[in-house]
Amino acid sequence: MLNPGYPDFWVLISFLLFVGFLVYYGVPGLIGKALDKRADTIRTELDEARRLRDEAQELLADYQRKAREAEDEAKSIVEQARREAEMLASETRKQLAEQVERRTKAAEDKIARAEAQAVADVRAAAVDLAVTASERILKAKISGDAGASLTDNAIRDLKAKLN
Repeated sequence: MLNPGYPDFWVLISFLLFVGFLVYYGVPGLIGKALDKRADTIRTELDEARRLRDEAQELLADYQRKAREAEDEAKSIVEQARREAEMLASETRKQLAEQVERRTKAAEDKIARAEAQAVADVRAAAVDLAVTASERILKAKISGDAGASLTDNAIRDLKAKLN
């Protein structure tokens, strides 16, 4: 057993005195309070961490929704741009066809005017040639003042009839 001469005895007595001293001054209560306070702090931190995690998940869901909306909007914009480009190309083709048609018509009109002018020029040259030829023939066949007067009248009449 325990003998007061053994050091184990004094260690036991010292230990019991120490524990008694701690109990007397309320150290176990202080330790319990400190542990409870620490547990409350940890619980508060865990609640805050859960709240932050929930907020982060909500933010993530919101950003994912916004990303889907942005992607849908981008698809819509691309589709509208494609439709507008097709419409613009169609209008451009139509305008080009109209422009080609107008230019073709203008060229045909210009060619027709040039042909009419050429026919008029040939006709005028033929009239001048006929008048000159008639004048020479008449001068050669008719002589004198009466011939000159008759020739002038015939030339005037011939010009009027040929034009």
